[in-house]
Amino acid sequence: MTRNAIQFRRNGRTIRLDRFSPQATVLDWLRLERRLTGTKEGCAEGDCGACTVVIARESDGKLLYEPVNACIALLGQLDGFELITVEDLAQEGKLHPVQAAMAAGHGSQCGFCTPGIVMSLFAVFHGDRPGTAHGQISDALAGNLCRCTGYRSVTDAAGVACAGPRTDHFLAREAGTIAALRQLNDGADVFVGDPRRFFAAPASEASLAALYQEHPDATIIAGATDVGLWITKRLSTIDKIIHVGRAGLEKLETTADALLIGASVTLARAAPLLGSIDPDIAETLRRFGSVQVRSLGTVGGSIANGSPIGDLAPLFMALGGRVELRKGERMRTLPLEQFFIGYGKQDREPGEFIRALIVPRLPPATHFRAFKISKRFDEDITAVLGAFRIGIGDGRITSARIAYGGMAGVPRRAIAVERQLVGAALHDIGAWRSAAARVAEDFTPLTDLRASSEYRLQVARNILIKALAEIAGASSRMTRVAGRRESVDAAN
Repeated sequence: MTRNAIQFRRNGRTIRLDRFSPQATVLDWLRLERRLTGTKEGCAEGDCGACTVVIARESDGKLLYEPVNACIALLGQLDGFELITVEDLAQEGKLHPVQAAMAAGHGSQCGFCTPGIVMSLFAVFHGDRPGTAHGQISDALAGNLCRCTGYRSVTDAAGVACAGPRTDHFLAREAGTIAALRQLNDGADVFVGDPRRFFAAPASEASLAALYQEHPDATIIAGATDVGLWITKRLSTIDKIIHVGRAGLEKLETTADALLIGASVTLARAAPLLGSIDPDIAETLRRFGSVQVRSLGTVGGSIANGSPIGDLAPLFMALGGRVELRKGERMRTLPLEQFFIGYGKQDREPGEFIRALIVPRLPPATHFRAFKISKRFDEDITAVLGAFRIGIGDGRITSARIAYGGMAGVPRRAIAVERQLVGAALHDIGAWRSAAARVAEDFTPLTDLRASSEYRLQVARNILIKALAEIAGASSRMTRVAGRRESVDAAN
């Protein structure tokens, strides 16, 4: 069954759209088509948060409210969700508790960024509420920039709103919203347009495989957190878009040895499970974009994007991750380090897509460290990311898998460094330095706006030594701004 329209909920009504540009964004639809101008356009690349809206979907019998960047989210991605904008919060002239707290706490000046901040706090209000801890609230607001007010009054207002009762008209009508969303979930393939120009959202993996074989020139999107920038920044024209978010690639399975993560699993959903492998992975994912980006961005999308500065690829490479691919009825699996061929090139045939990632857990007597280096601590592009999996036995390094991002045209393992380390005594500082010196044999990094080649080489050497020092027993309270949970190290 094929449906030639997308359908979603807004403000208690079902909206069906059967004519729209495949690359239309949610923001353009709101502002240009519906004249709902409360949602603002700031950076048009998903960084500033002025365009934040909330999408609600059913999860385990309840509604999950997630903030997203409307400037780079495509309109077709709303299929099956409820869309909530700042215009929807107040009811009968009464402000929502988040809005009331912002007003009472003087959390706004010019007001341009305020709607996005309010929507992010609205998602917090309905989520795992962090209470009044400023650090937790700051994490939730890392994707919202404000040049006027300063953040203290905003976080104070957030603390007040989240400390109060969780009561609003969205909760009052939640059961009805869930019932309406279930009716939208008809299991039909979505195809809006014609064979030359379309937005499609297959409802099964088999339908996805067949459609992509028929249109191997189509652009695949999952969260569109990167493809959205092709539209807003490159001003690209994309005639054929296939959205994989409905294709059944949301599997998330655990075994004693590994995690199997479907390509469409969002970063937000995957983060707790990946973080259980090691706290450094949890910290890296906490700094991966913003909450808005992690709500839509996917694990498979991050890998398929093939960015040399993507944070997941070096983590997965160091762990020994593999990628599952499908073309038509044929499936294959290969080590992740073999997937990246060159800048913007992967070992992926026309019509072939990523269906899952397999991420091993840490074997016994194995330690893991990862460090993300960027100019800005939160929501910044990585200059260098190093991931280190080191096996120890009888006081010696028995195995080493080391991967870096930001050091080459693709994320890559440091083979010369690994060979230098294996067999060395763990506490031999000279061996650490010899291994660090070999980074230059594995990489010739470029110089760009984020960092110079010399800086990248020195940082890559330094974080290798830092990782080895911690594994050898140095307290992370001495080597880091924020310490690491040492109890986890003991378990390893």
